[in-house]
Amino acid sequence: MRMYDLIKKKKNGEVLTEEEIKFFVEGYTKGNIPDYQASAFMMAVYFQGMNNHETSTLTKYMAQSGDTVDLSSIPGIKVDKHSTGGVGDKTTMVIGPIVASCGVPVAKMSGRGLGHTGGTLDKLESIPNLTTAVSREDFLNQVKTMGLSVIGQTGNLAPADKKLYALRDVTSTVDNVSLIAASIMSKKIAAGSDAILLDVKTGSGAFMKTIEDSIGLAQIMVSIGEHVGRRTIALITDMDRPLGNAIGNSLEVMEAVDTLKGNGPDDFTEVCLHLSANMLYLAQRGSLEECMKMAEEALNSGKAFEKFKEMVVAQGGDVSFIENTDQFEKAPIIHEVKAHQEGWIDKIDTESCGIASVVLGAGRESMEDIIDYSAGIILKAKLGEKITKGQTFAVIYTAKAKAVQEAENMLREAIHIGSIQPQITPLIHARVTKDSIERF
Repeated sequence: MRMYDLIKKKKNGEVLTEEEIKFFVEGYTKGNIPDYQASAFMMAVYFQGMNNHETSTLTKYMAQSGDTVDLSSIPGIKVDKHSTGGVGDKTTMVIGPIVASCGVPVAKMSGRGLGHTGGTLDKLESIPNLTTAVSREDFLNQVKTMGLSVIGQTGNLAPADKKLYALRDVTSTVDNVSLIAASIMSKKIAAGSDAILLDVKTGSGAFMKTIEDSIGLAQIMVSIGEHVGRRTIALITDMDRPLGNAIGNSLEVMEAVDTLKGNGPDDFTEVCLHLSANMLYLAQRGSLEECMKMAEEALNSGKAFEKFKEMVVAQGGDVSFIENTDQFEKAPIIHEVKAHQEGWIDKIDTESCGIASVVLGAGRESMEDIIDYSAGIILKAKLGEKITKGQTFAVIYTAKAKAVQEAENMLREAIHIGSIQPQITPLIHARVTKDSIERF
């Protein structure tokens, strides 16, 4: 078998066999296939696409290209959640404790922020002394004993994806749904959970800008999960507005804690409850309605908050910061952004809000950048709300004096004030299963 023939076959729009896909993934991972041939192959896939079977096969061999996590020693159905990335997306810190407090184990490997999207690991590490660098053995033991652990990726998980993503990034072949789906699902499958809930973001702050494109990506990923024996469901959630009010690491931890105490923003709480209910449903804890009631009870009773504190302690964090979030370090510069006119907030460019937080120091533009955990933005007015001239609609937190004006300008451009009250779209647009698409 020659790589030349695979490139030619896909260039001509033909369907690849399982053996051919295996040959490519194994050969490229081991270094037997050079970058220039892999680049040509990725470009052929980009233009010709892959069918569902090809995509599932590619994902399977990418998942098998390195270490896989064996969670079989943990009793019960293990459910993982993956978000395609957004602004203010701090859901893991709330849904993990909700689901775990209902008796469903959550063994989660999360990522760091890059670009305009925040990362769960960075948020958790803003809690003093908390570590997400946990050994595989301690990770498994923690989930066995308390039902919840959130750590960074350990070992050599899906190395084929790491190599292929780096190549796609420099050859303009990132935005192909088959390649996106294979990249996401290979890591989720290698992480070992029995079932997977996908939170596919859609809108201005998401990678997929339209609902139809998001549903299309969700369908492919659900198909992949089911193809390899993992029960998989996807929710299409809105990212035409930041989720919650806080953007930035310790700011988002504080908002997650408020939510676990029952005082969180309505939009963020609603999304967390829907995600939690679907995770419980995947764990076969009852009907979707029964699972929603379980999630609400875990949140309202304080069980979920206690579970979060338990996880913080288990991973070395100073739980006093969770019990009293006023202890978190405050940014030295706090600047209010006030409206220049009266009107309705009728549109938000969510991606620009995320980029503004990066400018302030809350994110990284390269993996080497150092994050300021106290930096970020608190939104004081939401999409659809009426504001008056001079009213504060955002508060900037930073240590960078020179970044204040740039971030303010970005926020003024991103948060549009109009004269007509807008219609607000749902927070949950659709639910995708192997058998159906339910639109809301």
